[in-house]
Amino acid sequence: MRKLSRQTKRDLVAYSFIAPNFIGFCVFTLIPIIFAFALAFMKWDGSNPIQWAGLSNFTRLWKDTFFIAAFKNTIIYCVGTVPLTMIASLALAIVLNQKVIGRGVFRTLSFFPYVASLVAITAVWKMLFHPSKGPVNNILLNVFNVPQDQLPQWFTGGLVLFSMILFSVWKYMGYYMVIYLAGLQGISSELYEAASLDGANTWQKFRYVTWPQLSSTTFFVVVMLTINCFKVYDIAIMLAGGGSGELTTSATVLVYYIYQKAFIDWDLGYSSSVAMVLFLMVLFVTIIQFRGQAKREKA
Repeated sequence: MRKLSRQTKRDLVAYSFIAPNFIGFCVFTLIPIIFAFALAFMKWDGSNPIQWAGLSNFTRLWKDTFFIAAFKNTIIYCVGTVPLTMIASLALAIVLNQKVIGRGVFRTLSFFPYVASLVAITAVWKMLFHPSKGPVNNILLNVFNVPQDQLPQWFTGGLVLFSMILFSVWKYMGYYMVIYLAGLQGISSELYEAASLDGANTWQKFRYVTWPQLSSTTFFVVVMLTINCFKVYDIAIMLAGGGSGELTTSATVLVYYIYQKAFIDWDLGYSSSVAMVLFLMVLFVTIIQFRGQAKREKA
């Protein structure tokens, strides 16, 4: 029997480490994506035979007012959440990178909303912004003299997306603050010393030293934030739906609409076409971001 060479044994060991992740990726990610892509061109309710539908699912999308509302809400949520979270986490990282009293405590408190149970922190958030009993509306009523009948309803109507954006910024800025902290601590102090010798002030140091050095970190943050915002579901359900599993049109996002069409209406072909639109949106935005980052690195 032929013995395996040392290099072959090393390769087999390496493949054995990779295999579990690769198999998991194929079974739980790649195969479902391929199946969903094929199903987007079919008509199927999960029990009757699958029927070929061609492009009818996709043409139906743009006539569906609920899909258009979910599409618009998702875009608004992303446009609001990504830049605000990035700015808040960067500002927090810069402050907590300084030698301030209680820095470790503030870092922990900032990170806590990210690791805490979503159910718990949404309960706290809804208490704070309760229409009649919450401290936020009480301040508006008693300090700013806003009439009782004009107090904002934070979790219904036009303000629900604004509330989701604020909540998301508060929840995720601690996580991205840690990422920015790692980037800040990787910047050589010699660059700041050289900038000081050239007479640079605080803003100039940030503009010409800190920000360029954090370009790779910012790219990672923006990509991850964009992907997470496009696939938002749990925040919408817990904050705007009260955990009931039902959302109004003003709070419906694409992932919830996919769930609704697939597992409530059992229109699996149509839900797959919505999923493909979401996938292509994320892919398109990610490609643009990668190309933009590549151009900046070449410049």
